[in-house]
Amino acid sequence: MTTTETVAAFAPVTGFDVERIRADFPILSRRLDGDRPLVYLDSANTSQKPRQVIDAMTAHYEQINSNVGRAVHQLGDASTQAYEAARVKIAAFINAPDPSEVIFTKNASEALNLVANTLSWARGDYEVGAGDEVVITEMEHHSNIVPWQLLTERKGATLRWFGLTDEGRLDLSQIDSVITDRTKVVSVVWVSNMLGTVTPLETIIRRSHEVGALVVVDASQAVPQLPVDVTALGADLVAFTGHKMVGPTGIGVLWGRSEVLDALPPFLGGGSMIETVKMEASTWAPLPAKFEAGTPPIVEAIGLAAAVDYLSAIGMDRVAQHEHAITAYALSRMNEIDALTILGPAEAVDRGGAISFELEGVHPHDVSQILDSLGIAVRAGHHCAKPAHKRFGVQSSTRASFYLYTTSGEVDALIDGLDQTKRFFKVA
Repeated sequence: MTTTETVAAFAPVTGFDVERIRADFPILSRRLDGDRPLVYLDSANTSQKPRQVIDAMTAHYEQINSNVGRAVHQLGDASTQAYEAARVKIAAFINAPDPSEVIFTKNASEALNLVANTLSWARGDYEVGAGDEVVITEMEHHSNIVPWQLLTERKGATLRWFGLTDEGRLDLSQIDSVITDRTKVVSVVWVSNMLGTVTPLETIIRRSHEVGALVVVDASQAVPQLPVDVTALGADLVAFTGHKMVGPTGIGVLWGRSEVLDALPPFLGGGSMIETVKMEASTWAPLPAKFEAGTPPIVEAIGLAAAVDYLSAIGMDRVAQHEHAITAYALSRMNEIDALTILGPAEAVDRGGAISFELEGVHPHDVSQILDSLGIAVRAGHHCAKPAHKRFGVQSSTRASFYLYTTSGEVDALIDGLDQTKRFFKVA
């Protein structure tokens, strides 16, 4: 079916100029093999970077480059000020009450591992031991499964999880029997990177706190797409990553309530995280330094601050509206394709901008390869979500994911590419 024949319609967001936004991203003008334009539909994997982020990082290297928190010369002072200013900006972006609650890590995986490991070493109220339970969900990224498996194995605790409905939503019908008085930690994804499902966090957080459990949220797909207010959210710890929100790789964030972070032991030992070191024992620096041993990702933090400036100038409300509109259009167009099955919610209700799907009779890697030959970049595989794939009886899937620079024309190119894939493999 051609674009003009389809009943689907894309309604642009008022005041959101996607072509102007695209002009800020140098890579989006790249031509691929065969002089084909790049159609980048893999933003759930990593987003592209605007010139403003690239320039901010380059300027820091060219004019300021120095380690932070150590030297007293002018470059060292300027670098430290820029690094800490980045922390302040990121705290404001997520409405954290205190910038010291923002911990820089190398990515969300490290942030989640920091939490799981420090809880395994904790004493007192946050100690996880034999007989305790940790609750996750069946749609978690491996980064929010494996650390909790390791924790419960080490401590003799039990790992439990919420299952999924056939529509790809969390099954909370037994929430009171899954989250119980034995539950010490509930760690859940906000927006699924595979299914696009948005978790009903308010319900989960309320029940978790009723039983005194700590709530951890993997917001890796949420912070890039949605306005986020960690104060209003009510979670205890929130992890996200820079490279999915037009920022650089190598930088992640763990936000936590100060009383929780203060109570947890250090994750890594080394320079800058200490108050004093003696041969007999050491004491720890206050937040956030306690969790930032060694030379941190300085320029990456500067780049993430520039990304926050960029997104804030556009407005996260508008980003979310565009994401919703382009995803709704893509779902509508994909539902027109015979032999294509969407994994996860088929309507853009409580849904993010990642759509995983199967094309009957064609391996996801073959789908991806044909699309790539047409200049269309998607992801094929299990997307670090093997349990969710198993739940739907598939080993892997193809995933198209959209962001603030995605156009309706690129969605149309995807649909045309899938039609060509069907013809190539003679799929009815």
